[in-house]
Amino acid sequence: MPELAEVDYFRRQWNPGLGHRIDEVRIHSKARIFRGTDTALLVRVLTGATLERSEARGKQMLFVAKKRDVKAQAWLGLHLGMTGKLRAELPDYRAAKHDHLVLRQAKHALVFEDARLFGRVHFAEGKDAPKWWTKLPPELLSSSFTVKDLDFFLKRRARAPIKAVLLMQERFPGIGNWMADEILWRAAIHPRQPAGSLDVGLIATLYREIRTVCREALRIIGKDFSDPPDSWLFNHRWQKGGSCPRTGGKLQHATIGGRTTCWSPARQKLVK
Repeated sequence: MPELAEVDYFRRQWNPGLGHRIDEVRIHSKARIFRGTDTALLVRVLTGATLERSEARGKQMLFVAKKRDVKAQAWLGLHLGMTGKLRAELPDYRAAKHDHLVLRQAKHALVFEDARLFGRVHFAEGKDAPKWWTKLPPELLSSSFTVKDLDFFLKRRARAPIKAVLLMQERFPGIGNWMADEILWRAAIHPRQPAGSLDVGLIATLYREIRTVCREALRIIGKDFSDPPDSWLFNHRWQKGGSCPRTGGKLQHATIGGRTTCWSPARQKLVK
């Protein structure tokens, strides 16, 4: 499933459409990604509106459009699920089987495809952002996410393995499997370490590495989908017989928190 940086990369794929009018909206209205969405309202409000801006938060993204002389704004929320992708095509592009939403403009066709239909489309019209957007947790790079917040959350889930806790989207929006492994490897914390057992120093280290991995992933992957450098765990975690880029020791794998997890035993010690 796309994580924070991959989501931001796909958000950027619709950037060519910003500032341009949406002339036509084509949808597969019965597709599961529109569950709970008023598709007739979506088509009516977006048609003729200008796509003004976009932002990503965790694993979700928001596109805001507005019609001239209309105070209300159109709020289009997208979640990619496991296989969702956004891309820009030429304006005469003919939608394929899995292209469930197409915003046609004079110079572009903005396409949302999702082969497995695990994604989601939200839509609302109004002056203020809808609750399905405003209720999302603070971004991990914002000032609203503090060491104190992290400490409090870990203590509330004291017995859970730290890897499982990092995957909880209500506190760590956008953190997925590979990012959680990367963060713990950098912080030298074993993925099975109980969340409540981390001391003040380790919590500060974990906080720092969460923000570092988020920031650098956005800079590298979010820009053009490049892989991080070989100094990261990322490029070694699935190699057969892969080794830790810092210690040279053999990497280990196991299922933790329901996800296949990679760590470096020479670097990440389980503290009893």
